[in-house]
Amino acid sequence: MFPLRLLALIFVSSATVDPSPEEKKKKKEEDDDDDDEEEEKNRYDLMFRRGDLLEVPRTLFTHFGIYLGGGRVAHFIPDILPVVSTNQLRIKQMVTNTRLILGVLAKCGSVRVDSVEDFAYGADIIINPMDKMCSCAALQGEDVARRAEKLLGDVAYSLLWYNCEHFVMYCRYGTVMSFQTFQVTPHRKPPGSARR
Repeated sequence: MFPLRLLALIFVSSATVDPSPEEKKKKKEEDDDDDDEEEEKNRYDLMFRRGDLLEVPRTLFTHFGIYLGGGRVAHFIPDILPVVSTNQLRIKQMVTNTRLILGVLAKCGSVRVDSVEDFAYGADIIINPMDKMCSCAALQGEDVARRAEKLLGDVAYSLLWYNCEHFVMYCRYGTVMSFQTFQVTPHRKPPGSARR
């Protein structure tokens, strides 16, 4: 029992010592960084509403996510790392192209939450573009965000049958479809139609 009291005494007494000028300066910088992060989150909350569908153009495709508020976006990406590692720190890091490609090949992915900056990756963000194209009415923003939050975690991924666009369409409109995959899959005739 004595060593525990001694340790407690050391920690309590060291906690009451005034910090050095260097420590004070470092603490002030950390507080300023926290303030900057908070301002950034508030800035995004002014630009987007919880439940907004966000679209960012990429080189070969378009990526989609759902804004959750506080500068956070839920999005579905192919990712091999959750299958081969349990290290949550590594899994939460920015997803590399290698991780994406291996995730597509292995047909595994995850719905994850990233900052708006990490989600956009420097691209311009388009807000709710599908509202004009989809025949279904958008659900309420809170319902959309809750759907996205419920789906967080590992999910089977398919480039053609269940990708990020299918995910956001389900969350926002209650339908699972992708306009992008319509462009690359052959159009099939309805059953019973005559073939020539």
